[in-house]
Amino acid sequence: MTRIQINNTIIELVQGDITQQDTDAIVNAANSSLLGGGGVDGAIHRAAGPLLLAETRELGGCKTGDAKITGGYNLKARYVIHAVGPVYRAFLRRPDPDAPRLLESAYRRSMELAHEHGVKSIAFPAISTGAYGYPLDEAAPIALRTVIDFVRQHDGFTLVRFVLYDTTAFQAFAKALEKLAQEKEDLHS
Repeated sequence: MTRIQINNTIIELVQGDITQQDTDAIVNAANSSLLGGGGVDGAIHRAAGPLLLAETRELGGCKTGDAKITGGYNLKARYVIHAVGPVYRAFLRRPDPDAPRLLESAYRRSMELAHEHGVKSIAFPAISTGAYGYPLDEAAPIALRTVIDFVRQHDGFTLVRFVLYDTTAFQAFAKALEKLAQEKEDLHS
């Protein structure tokens, strides 16, 4: 299962490049400076062009678990929502106990900003699962559950798309979506 519907909102999983999405907004897996970086963050900044960096310089950074919104510039998307997920501290004896809460918050804050700006369609990457090291099998259920809960409570979204960069990420999200669909009777493909 790679697509479900909740009320009037389709939630779908695709493998691809988030910079090519024609949704109203795309979400950037940003660092706290909001000034670009590697992975998804660097790709979005390169594709959007230098005006994105000029705007993010004015925002004064962003705290982990929060998000800020800018224009999309050279992207197909009208907006970029910069969400700062947690660094997963797997090299410690145990991961940061706040990591799940902060990851959930980054997704929720992105949805809140999108809703406030009248966004109907939004595309997410797998926040914190690249350089920040959050395990996909732990991150995917948090991401999906947070988005599903939000669209249950807020009208206005037509599409929430998770754009997964590779097969491993896509499979982890597909497995999590299938499990959530089995738990919730209002989710149907």
